[in-house]
Amino acid sequence: MISIGRLVLRQWRDSDREPFAALNADPETMRYFPRTFTREESDVQVDRFAAHIDALGYGLWAVEVDGVFAGFTGVCWAEGFAFSPALEIGWRFDKAFWGRGYATEAARAALSVGFLHAPEVVSFTAVLNEPSWRVMERLGMRRDGEFDHPRVPADSPLRRHVLYRTP
Repeated sequence: MISIGRLVLRQWRDSDREPFAALNADPETMRYFPRTFTREESDVQVDRFAAHIDALGYGLWAVEVDGVFAGFTGVCWAEGFAFSPALEIGWRFDKAFWGRGYATEAARAALSVGFLHAPEVVSFTAVLNEPSWRVMERLGMRRDGEFDHPRVPADSPLRRHVLYRTP
């Protein structure tokens, strides 16, 4: 568990499953993803995230604000890309928590953990996802080009991604 200011980054709990599934089923929250996720798919993600944390001691943690599940942030190993293997930082928050600096604050803490495991950290998102690449810039990451995400359909406007790296 990491407690920072207003936030707690922690291992996943069964009580996180319902709000995480709601976050993943929300079209507005998931507008920069090819599709929303079902409850079952969300539960599989929770299981995978929790297992990664158990195995490595770090990963994609649940984020709590005032005792309420807000989303997740953390670092994990990205595979299957031209720049892989690479330690990736990522986040996703419920829209009720947008615009308050939580993503940047949580990601800063996750980034400090990431540097304990790799000399560089990357992040990527759809070119259209300006809110996330602005977080990357606030973290001090630098844009390092674009690529077509291999797991996004070729005809999708979300296929083109930006890649950011820590300096």
